[in-house]
Amino acid sequence: MTLTLQDLGKVVLDTEYAVRGPIVLRARELELEGREIIYCNIGNPQALGQKPLTYLRQLLALCEYPALMEHAAAHFPAEVLETARGILKASPHGLGAYSESKGIKVVREAVAEFIRERDGIPADAESIYLTDGASKGVQTVLRMVVAEPTDGVLIPIPQYPLYSASITLLGAQQLGYYLDEERSFGLSLGQLEDTVAKAKAAGIRPRALCVINPGNPTGAVLDEANIRMVVDFAQRHSLTILADEVYQENVYRAEDRFVSFAKVMHAMGVTDVTLFSFHSCSKGYLGECGHRGGYLEVRNLPADVEAQLLKLQSVSLCSNLPGQVAVHAMVRPPRSGTPSGELFAKERSAILDSLKERALLLAAGLNRVEGIRCNAVAGAMYAFPEIKLPPGKTDAEYCMALLLETGICVVPGSGFGQLPGTAHFRTTILPPTAKLEQMVERLARFHAAYR
Repeated sequence: MTLTLQDLGKVVLDTEYAVRGPIVLRARELELEGREIIYCNIGNPQALGQKPLTYLRQLLALCEYPALMEHAAAHFPAEVLETARGILKASPHGLGAYSESKGIKVVREAVAEFIRERDGIPADAESIYLTDGASKGVQTVLRMVVAEPTDGVLIPIPQYPLYSASITLLGAQQLGYYLDEERSFGLSLGQLEDTVAKAKAAGIRPRALCVINPGNPTGAVLDEANIRMVVDFAQRHSLTILADEVYQENVYRAEDRFVSFAKVMHAMGVTDVTLFSFHSCSKGYLGECGHRGGYLEVRNLPADVEAQLLKLQSVSLCSNLPGQVAVHAMVRPPRSGTPSGELFAKERSAILDSLKERALLLAAGLNRVEGIRCNAVAGAMYAFPEIKLPPGKTDAEYCMALLLETGICVVPGSGFGQLPGTAHFRTTILPPTAKLEQMVERLARFHAAYR
């Protein structure tokens, strides 16, 4: 007898992941039929033309095939050879063998040093876990903090569907707190307090609070005062904080800067709030989505509870080792003043400068379209414009019609959550500049006709 839908659990059937939903499936079908599709549905930089950084690919090549160090050493800079030898010494069986469950020690030490240099605070390699992208770390932590079906997790609205999907699969409760679109999608203490109060009144126990900074899909960058407010709120309500900081390199405005939750909590002297922070090689300037490299850092977690985290990490044995090497390249790039360092800095600046240009271009272009309003793309890789629709039309219908008529593939705002009575879509800023300009022109013509 074959497996049927009736055999599946309700949590599986209820789980949705909009960024690869029915609109994207239809886009693939159209592409197979010969249509040109502009994929703006997901933050996948190299799929949209971003070139990989030379240093990282050289390092991966040497670590994957150490014989190159003997037979082609003249083709690799000395600092790349030195780093590869150090990683392979710490992983003597190469990248084809398991590492310890937390990840290769020398990579975790590099992450700890990265945090110390970034924030000026202590960091311990033993509190760092290398993961298959940030997503796997988030899923592991959510599995830990949810104990009962009546446990709830606060997530921003709009949010990245990883959170809603993972919470649904756990059979737990999503507690959405609305971001303030009128104030650049900032966090509101009133919204947070209201969300907790309503949850408790409904018999739900709030357990954790998720924050995405810089924001996905909003492009917002939180300032230190906003982060302090969140930490104080979590402390008063005994909430664990999940800080999704994978876009920390993607900050485009001079008046904004990335501030980590770890740095703020350390400055506040808070030791009674558990913090899980996540970072990834998939975003930033590396854009190495396919290598699935990431890490989570934990603070203020009792030793017996951390032993349970290690147990959960051990169930998957370890994260993939090429991804661990990519993490090393992210947190310990080549030194300035070396040939690799100069090329790395040049490639990195070119990518970030181009992203900044496209962030400005997209927001300005969308705001010129009557019936579309878009906040500044201050960070991350996305815009989340509000759209005015004809009566009776939904954002999903709008996005499907946009795809069919123009070949532009975006995601309905309903897939991320939005204030009732509003409609949005999420688009990336990742297509090359010329393609992005073309996209805005097509979208403007479509929107005028659709209204």
